[in-house]
Amino acid sequence: MRKSLFIFVFAFMTISFASSCREEKSTGEKIEEGIDDVGDGIEEGAEEVEDAVEDATDHN
Repeated sequence: MRKSLFIFVFAFMTISFASSCREEKSTGEKIEEGIDDVGDGIEEGAEEVEDAVEDATDHN
């Protein structure tokens, strides 16, 4: 009984220590990352449109 309690406490402490070491992002960092993602999406969309226009003009 004592060994199992010791193992349980040790496991709980290890898990709580490991989860507290994660790096948390601030709100500003999250917003900046979101803006970068949107910018990347717009850039990719513009490239797709450019390719489609080039393909359309090549066929004519």
